[in-house]
Amino acid sequence: MTHSDTSPDEAHTFAPATTRRFARTDVGSPDQPETVVVRDLEYARRATGPLLLDLHLPARTVVVPPVVVWLHGGGWRKGDRSFAPDLDRYFAARGYAMANVEYRLSGEATFPAQLDDVRAAVRWLRDSADDFGLDASSIGLWGSSAGGHLAALAATTATDDRDRVQAVVDGYGPTDFALADAQALPGGMPHAPADSPESELLGVPLGEADVDLLRAVNPIAHITPAAPPFLILHGTADLLVPPGQSEILHAALAAAGVEATLCLIDGLGHAFLTGRQFESRPCPPVSIRSFVPSRGERIASGPSATFELIERFLDRHLRRDPWDR
Repeated sequence: MTHSDTSPDEAHTFAPATTRRFARTDVGSPDQPETVVVRDLEYARRATGPLLLDLHLPARTVVVPPVVVWLHGGGWRKGDRSFAPDLDRYFAARGYAMANVEYRLSGEATFPAQLDDVRAAVRWLRDSADDFGLDASSIGLWGSSAGGHLAALAATTATDDRDRVQAVVDGYGPTDFALADAQALPGGMPHAPADSPESELLGVPLGEADVDLLRAVNPIAHITPAAPPFLILHGTADLLVPPGQSEILHAALAAAGVEATLCLIDGLGHAFLTGRQFESRPCPPVSIRSFVPSRGERIASGPSATFELIERFLDRHLRRDPWDR
C-alpha cells in the first residue's frame, strides 16, 4: 500500500484537485498512489491548544466518498490518533475518507470535553466537505475502547442535524459505567477506584459520581429509535471492558427498534482492532446477534469477525449507488 502525504501548508492547494479527482473515474497508472493523506488539519482550538485530525483519502474513486471517523482507545487518558488500524487499507483504498481524530485526554480535561471534541470534529468535516470532496450526508463513527464509548455516546446523544451520523462501529466500548464491576470477568480490571480510567474521566471516583453525571456519560442511557445502525464487536476474554457492556448495548438498541449487530469473538481480549489478532487466520469462532426491525432478532455463528465484516456494514449504511447520482 502506498500513499502520499500533504502538509497542512499545502492543504489549500490540495483541496480543489481532490474535488476534481472525485468527480470522474481516474484509472491512473499502476504506480499511482492508492491513497492521499492530508495531515495535521486543525478542526478546533481549545485552551489546551489545537485539536488535529488526519484525512486518509482515496486517490481514485467513481463517487464522492463517505466519511468514517476513527476514535482511538487508551482509557480516555492516553493514546493519540496514530493508535489505529491501517486506515489506508481500512478503508481509504476502498473508497472511504478516513478521518483520524484526536480528542482531549482526561489529564487535560474531564468529561464532557471528549464528547464536545467528537462533535466538533463531525461538524468540521461536514463544513469542510466541499473543500475535500467528501459526502457530508454520509458520516460514520468507528472507535475502539474509549473511542468506541465516544462513538456510541456521540451517536446516541446527537440532537442537531450537524451532529448526526449514519452508522457506528463500536469496538469493545464501555456503555454503563455503574455496571462494569458487576459484569467483570474473573481477574478483570476494577472500575471503582479513584485512579481507574472511568474515575479520571469523570473527575470524581466512580462510586461518588451523581446520577446526572453517570447518565450523561453512559451511551445506554440515551438510546432512542433515532439512533443510527450499530455494529458492535467484543472479545469474550476482555479483562478491561466486560463483554456484558456490549451485550446490554445491543439489547437496548434492539428494544428501541434500532438495527444492531453484536459480534462476540471467542477468546479475544482487549484492543484487538489495533493488534494482529483480528487479522489472524483461522479467525476465532464468533457468535452473532443481529436485530433488524423488519425481521426481528437472529442468533447465529459466523461469519468471521474481520475488517471485511466492518466494511460490509459500512457499505450497507454509508455507500450510495453511483447510478443514483
